[in-house]
Amino acid sequence: MCGRYVVKNPVSKTTKLVKSAIQIEDIENYNAHPYQKLPVIKKYKNGNTLENLQWGLVPYWAKDKNFKPLINARLETINEKVSFKKLIKNNRCVAVADGFYEWKRKFDEKTPYYFTCKDTNTIYFAAIFDGDQYCLITEEAKDNIKEIHHRQPVILDQNDVNSYLNIELHGPAFLNNRKVPDLTFYEVSKDVNKPTNNSNSLLQPI
Repeated sequence: MCGRYVVKNPVSKTTKLVKSAIQIEDIENYNAHPYQKLPVIKKYKNGNTLENLQWGLVPYWAKDKNFKPLINARLETINEKVSFKKLIKNNRCVAVADGFYEWKRKFDEKTPYYFTCKDTNTIYFAAIFDGDQYCLITEEAKDNIKEIHHRQPVILDQNDVNSYLNIELHGPAFLNNRKVPDLTFYEVSKDVNKPTNNSNSLLQPI
């Protein structure tokens, strides 16, 4: 699962990938959380755009007004679930980030950690969208990440972003065969647990 992440200066970081940014400023968000509008890359016939979508997707078939928006979709079953199979085929997008948070559970205590790419490159989360909403795709955690949490977001290398957005390619197959970036992580303050806390102090190692 991925429930919080960091995104700084998304416009500046995506100039090589997008043709235009639609009503997005170079913000610094150190505690991006579900139900916020956050920057994602979408593909159009005349080029890619960077635009704000709401993190959390309510499936078209949901009739309950209190239906909790879905923030993650499992890669392993994305091509089978009614909520996602049409979206992974036709409605792909990529969320821009610098890193993400995950929590290690030990008994009743949960300790937050911050994850980034070892090469410090921008992180691109594979995602799907419907209208003005999106959710991130997750997969089984790799290697040492498993010691913190059993799931992690599906991360693309910058060179793979346009390939993933190309709906002529089979989405799940492409994601399962991509090169997986190496991650590093460290413990951070529990201040990140509160969504209203939003400063670079959240990134300080403990």
